[in-house]
Amino acid sequence: MNNQEYLTFVLGKETYALDILQVKEICSYEPTTPIANAPEYVKGVINLRGDIVPIIDLRVKFGIGQACYNEFTIVIMLNIENRIIGIVVDEVSDVIHINFADIQPAPDFGVAFDNAYLRGLTEVQDNMVIIVNINKLMTSKDIGIFAQMEIAAGATT
Repeated sequence: MNNQEYLTFVLGKETYALDILQVKEICSYEPTTPIANAPEYVKGVINLRGDIVPIIDLRVKFGIGQACYNEFTIVIMLNIENRIIGIVVDEVSDVIHINFADIQPAPDFGVAFDNAYLRGLTEVQDNMVIIVNINKLMTSKDIGIFAQMEIAAGATT
């Protein structure tokens, strides 16, 4: 299989893509319940049909500022390591097919920027698309934090 489907989304002025097989659903942002001592990028949790779901602001996680939350704000619900995690993005663009041969390795930015969560870069219709490896973006430390958040929120999973 040389081709894979990706969901593209926008943060700031950049277009990103992630493996569509990890996408559970796309929904509009709803206010979260904050969790004490959570990292800044964790907006809080929501109850999604009985599941306690942490909501991550990718703008904050990527260090590109806060999102403006309104009725147009989008949350992509992802399946990551048997958990549902929501990521806040500016907009969802499209589903695209990317040939593995067209993916270029992410450049090494040195200590200034950790590119471990980047699968690579590709060009789609004259636009650079940053392919995110969401499993590497959410570290085992993050997953541990999410598990604690579920307990703190009273989840019974």
